[in-house]
Amino acid sequence: MGYLDNSSITVDAILTKRGRELLARNDGSFRITQFALGDDEIDYTLFNENHPNGSQYSGEAIENMPLIEAIPDESNIMRHKLITMPRGTSKLAIVTANVPKITLSLGASTVINPTTLNFNGLNNLAEPSGYMATIADRRLLTSFSGRGGTSPARRRDLKRYSGTAVSETVMGQAISLTAINSLTLFGKNNKLITTLIIEGRDSGARTTIPVEISKVVVKSASFNGESGISLA
Repeated sequence: MGYLDNSSITVDAILTKRGRELLARNDGSFRITQFALGDDEIDYTLFNENHPNGSQYSGEAIENMPLIEAIPDESNIMRHKLITMPRGTSKLAIVTANVPKITLSLGASTVINPTTLNFNGLNNLAEPSGYMATIADRRLLTSFSGRGGTSPARRRDLKRYSGTAVSETVMGQAISLTAINSLTLFGKNNKLITTLIIEGRDSGARTTIPVEISKVVVKSASFNGESGISLA
């Protein structure tokens, strides 16, 4: 991570690993259809209405803050996206996963059905365009997909990610997760921890919930001289 020269207007754009993969195909599958703006670097408490040089200098400290260069990590950049709310909005929308934490044993599955509070004046409403869900460490799941919504569900083979910890984002009205059924990543640990970020595609609101994969072996099994895990 580094800083950009903010003495002039700068747009710093980079491709994620998935973006580079699509671009390398050279078959037209790489298409930018959406973008977002964020203000992660801005500390609005520095706005000084009583600046000794006058009100035109109230934002001087903010304007001179360093800008962070782009990095392909959703957990460390674009965490505070700018959103446009209808005029007269008095309450900010709040996304809830309706669970405080996701805990899965080996091979277990669950489906998260997010809803949004204070969206269009209603509570517990599913947003029409659905939600974006980002798992911080895709290696911990054998299956991660979105269901329903205006975008098709996406499922991806775990093998291409098994060597390194990378995130993945899916879209849908509901989010399906299935934990790994292998002990390889655990080492001496009894559980593995990651996070799931859920963002409303209409409201821009987001929430982050912890995901815990527990090393629970129901019983061991053996077949043709090979041992493994048998799940109930």
